[in-house]
Order: sequence, then structure tokens, then C-alpha cells
Amino acid sequence: MTIRELLALSQLLTDSDSAALDAELLLCHCLQKERAYLYTWPELDIDSATEKLFRELIERRVRGEPVAYLLGYRDFWSFSLAVNNSTLIPRPDTERLVEVALELLKQKDAAVLDLGTGTGAIALALAKENPAWQLTAVDVNAAAVELAQHNARALALENAKIFESDWFEKIPLQPFDLIVSNPPYIDGDDPHLTQGDVRFEPRRALVAEKNGLAAIAQIIADAQPYLKSNAWLLFEHGFEQAPAVRTLLSQHAFDTISTWSDLGGHERVTGGRWRGVRANELKQPKKLHNAKS
Repeated sequence: MTIRELLALSQLLTDSDSAALDAELLLCHCLQKERAYLYTWPELDIDSATEKLFRELIERRVRGEPVAYLLGYRDFWSFSLAVNNSTLIPRPDTERLVEVALELLKQKDAAVLDLGTGTGAIALALAKENPAWQLTAVDVNAAAVELAQHNARALALENAKIFESDWFEKIPLQPFDLIVSNPPYIDGDDPHLTQGDVRFEPRRALVAEKNGLAAIAQIIADAQPYLKSNAWLLFEHGFEQAPAVRTLLSQHAFDTISTWSDLGGHERVTGGRWRGVRANELKQPKKLHNAKS
């Protein structure tokens, strides 16, 4: 079959909002060529092995598997990231969190923490834009940590340290100039969980209790000892959650609380500034000993 004939199989992707693009990306992957190649040589006959591989990928896409998982990568910010089903697929909405972080933190040297890093997308974008910044990125999922570490090595970003931790659990008490997070924020009863790519993404990275706010609330409650005075705490969240996130920040004595919209006009990023005691002025809490000891 020719390239043109194979691309016509996009008509099978009836549940995709981008069927033609999906087919192009999958065929480029099989051919190891750029998209321009497809339109330069539309009548080129494709060998049987490549055709077989392409048809297999189309069949998997028909069943709903995300294109990013089929390709093994997703473009984000100014680079490509390896992806697999241990993490969420990086999305353009998350680039807004990166933009806001860069707008707010202008200093040359900075310590930045990314909680729930997944593929490493946010931390690695910030590390790439600011080589003098020191990025710490954590995830509770060991497979996600391994993937993020792979991405850091592939991008030759030596200013990003990535390790396993359940939020702040294994992070030494130290002051950060900025903490960012794209935590789970979808309510478990949200009907979108049965639609599109999220059906194949790890539920633990998507869903949080208390109407999707449990992880955000926990991070806000625990973050203060890790923030320098005047440091920002920033979240990506659901498009209807900004008022609730602002309230949580206010209840924990953050100020300059602000929300930023994404390109679609939806409230997507919310943060607050901590003006309390510097983290390095706090002492680790003493462990309580058994009264019988």
C-alpha cells in the first residue's frame, strides 16, 4: 500500500478528535520520518513489515490507547519526553504552570521543588530554562521516578535531582524559593474518567478524595516549613477548583493569592506567597518517647 492509502485508515479512528493527525504521527513513527515526508512522497509503496506495524498501532488507537503511549514520547515545552503508562501524559495546560513559575521567580540562583513530578515535565522545563536553578523533583511511584530520571539524562539536565517520596515525606527540611505541583485533582465520580486518554492513565495520578482537593489541601498544610519567606506555592488544578484552592491557601496564612488562566480562558493555576518564618529557622519536631521508657 502507498502512504496515501495507509493514511486513509484514519477513517477507522471514529472516536478521535484528531484522527488524521493521529494517523500521520503513527505512520511517521513507523517510517522514522518527519510529517513533511508523508506529503512529499504520498504514492510511495510501503514495505509489508512497516504496513503491519502501522495497522497494529491503528488497531490499538481504535481501542482508545493514547497516541503518546503508542509512540513512547510526548512533546512538552521545548523538548520531547519519554512516556509510559506509569505516569500521566504531559499536556499543554501544564505548560501554563511552567510559564507562571518563570514569571514569578526571576532570581538567577534558586532552589525549586516539584511535587508529583511524573515524567519530570515541569521540573525539567524549569531546569532547562534556568541552568543555575537547583531542581528537586519527587514522585511516590518508583516507575515514574525511573522515567523522570531517564528524561533528565536524555536532556543532559544535571541540575535536576529526582527521587521517590510521598509528597514531603523523604525531603530533607530545607528552604525552597518555589514549590510547584500538578497533583491528582479529579473527583472519583467525574464522568471524564471514562472518556478519552484518561481511561488508560494511572488513576492514582488523576484522582483525589474530597472533591479532588485532598492532595492539594495536604500539600498546602505541609508546605510552610519548606518555603523561604516570600516564596510561592503554585498548583495546576481543575478549571472549576480555583476558588476552593484560593480558600485553602488563605486558611493557611498565604497571601498575594492569585489565579492564572490557560489559553482556553479556564482558571488553571493558583498560588500563594508564604511570608512567614523562613524554613531554615524552624527546627525539626522532637520525637515523642513512650512514657514507659
